[in-house]
Amino acid sequence: MKQSIKVIIPAYNEQDSIAKVINDIPSIVDEIIVISNNSTDATVENATNSGATVLQENRKGYGYACLKGMDYIASSEKKPTIIVFLDGDYSDYPEQLTELIAPIIDKNIDFVIGARVKELREDGAMTPQQIFGNWLATFLMKLFFRAKFTDLGPFRAIKYDKLLSLNMEDKTYGWTVEMQLKALKQKFSYVEIPMKYRNRIGVSKVSGTVKGSIFAGVKILSWIFKYSFK
Repeated sequence: MKQSIKVIIPAYNEQDSIAKVINDIPSIVDEIIVISNNSTDATVENATNSGATVLQENRKGYGYACLKGMDYIASSEKKPTIIVFLDGDYSDYPEQLTELIAPIIDKNIDFVIGARVKELREDGAMTPQQIFGNWLATFLMKLFFRAKFTDLGPFRAIKYDKLLSLNMEDKTYGWTVEMQLKALKQKFSYVEIPMKYRNRIGVSKVSGTVKGSIFAGVKILSWIFKYSFK
């Protein structure tokens, strides 16, 4: 059975990178959906010119953007079998999407995380607070849920029906960890694939600021503790 694949890319002021991201996505993908999260630059124009479906979500937040993309897919006539989430900053290697979805296609795995492993990561591609935050979050998931995750990497693939069953709700920084925690709770099969990772184009809206880092950290930990007592 041929898999139908759609990619969701939240993007906030990524005019210099978004076309590169879209152009590097393998042609096996049926639709690339870019959600402009209140962008004030040429993100929308550049994404449109590169052939993506472009949506607007003016409420700021990574989760808001992802949910907008999901709402669009839910209302479309042809539903995908696999959803891939990918950032718009060109830090991931979109051409590795085929590796990311391979466990779903070949082994019927439900959920795949692209892990930003140190050996394949460019120097400086992740900030010290990102590295520590990932370590702490995945350590706590291992402690409370016996999880095998090592990263909260945003480059991820999941079966569409499984994604719907998660009833995702986080609007901001907790989106990635919410997905992983709910996947654990529902006993999804999952695997991590080591991925290359490079310095992003432009400045990070989360890890690039102290405020963003603190808010992200608090949101991630609150999700973990919320689920540890359920």
